[in-house]
Amino acid sequence: MKLLLALAATASVVFPSVQAAKEVFAHVIVGNVRALDNADWEDNIKLAQEAKIDAFVLNIAAQDESNEASLQTIFQAAENLGFKLFFSFDYKAQGAWPKEAVIDHITRFGASPAYFKADGEKPLVSTFEGPENARDWTEIKTTTNSFFVPDWSSQGPEAAAGLADGVADGLFSFDAWPTGDTNITTKSDLEYQAALGERAYMMAVSPWFYTNLPDFNKNWLWRGDELWDTRWTQVMEIQPDFVEILTWNDYGESHYIGPVREKELGLFQTAPINYVDNMSHDGWRKFLPFYIEQYKTGAAPAKFEEGVAAYYRTAPALACENGGTTGNNEDFGEVEEAPEGFNEDAVFYAALLTSDEGATVTVRIGETELTGAFTTVPASGAGTAGIYQGSVPFGGNSGDIVVSVSRDGQVVATAEGGKPLGATCEFDIQNWNAVAV
Repeated sequence: MKLLLALAATASVVFPSVQAAKEVFAHVIVGNVRALDNADWEDNIKLAQEAKIDAFVLNIAAQDESNEASLQTIFQAAENLGFKLFFSFDYKAQGAWPKEAVIDHITRFGASPAYFKADGEKPLVSTFEGPENARDWTEIKTTTNSFFVPDWSSQGPEAAAGLADGVADGLFSFDAWPTGDTNITTKSDLEYQAALGERAYMMAVSPWFYTNLPDFNKNWLWRGDELWDTRWTQVMEIQPDFVEILTWNDYGESHYIGPVREKELGLFQTAPINYVDNMSHDGWRKFLPFYIEQYKTGAAPAKFEEGVAAYYRTAPALACENGGTTGNNEDFGEVEEAPEGFNEDAVFYAALLTSDEGATVTVRIGETELTGAFTTVPASGAGTAGIYQGSVPFGGNSGDIVVSVSRDGQVVATAEGGKPLGATCEFDIQNWNAVAV
């Protein structure tokens, strides 16, 4: 969920501090994975390791009967592959977690070598909301010796930082998407850092947001154009203690970066359309090793393979009815608008290059070849190593999308293989999700 700016004054208290760890995590909805087996989880973990992700954050809902079996499978796979995991207790999906159940989960699974320890000692624990239960965490922390970084975004940073006499060792903000048709800023990140002082800040990074699930009363989008790469650039500016990617597998909100498996898509059985099937987001993992090393070290990696990634929606915005989807959501204090102007009818691309000198971009849509340009360069400037971005409008074209970067007449890298761009919608209503290759 998005941050609700409900700032409140807090009493003067002494807060704990944390040594900056610079770790990157990916949020996993455990309720979506009940059909996955050990082989599926080993595949998930290997993909995360290739992307240089440090751990999965396991979002678990209270009362979900599938939790135990799923957690046993996930932890076994993580132990086998030397990967890390930690819990995010979800206080909204199926109600609040009983204090005793939280202690039990941290105690049992925290003993696993796969459980992530902050500073190598304290089990890291987060939440999705649950500020009403903030005082439970005084006893939970004492009993489990845990390091507590909840998402209490609904309270705003100042109020959340002061809950239960400052029980949180840090805060995670779910504010990962912009409002309206403009790009996201770092305003709320700076507010969190100011409210937290020396305590830990966990910053959210997400590539997209679109949901249309009537069973959950959800049907809106937030702007996704340039969001992924813009947000990673902001990570370099903010230098948070932790980064959490939203998400690995939240298909219902279209911000997954993990693989799409049919056995995880049961929630679309009652949705108007399956807006995730054959809509790969694998391209958003392509440059994670570069971004993560840059975040951790403060400098671009000395060695990397040049490449290009691209993303786009699969039909023009006006190709069919918008499905009742709104841009923005009034539940978050936003003015709802027509969604057609939020995301451009364009193919977006990002190229990881040693330099843009002599580099050209070609975007082929069907039989039409278009010339692109780099409109955003690395912070270090043109001619340096880093990620260069740009876009090309659909221009009334349709067909397979191929984005190529060449230098001095030789192809450096190509992005292709995604779902084609159609002149009309695949379904009766618009699919506002994107393909990333």
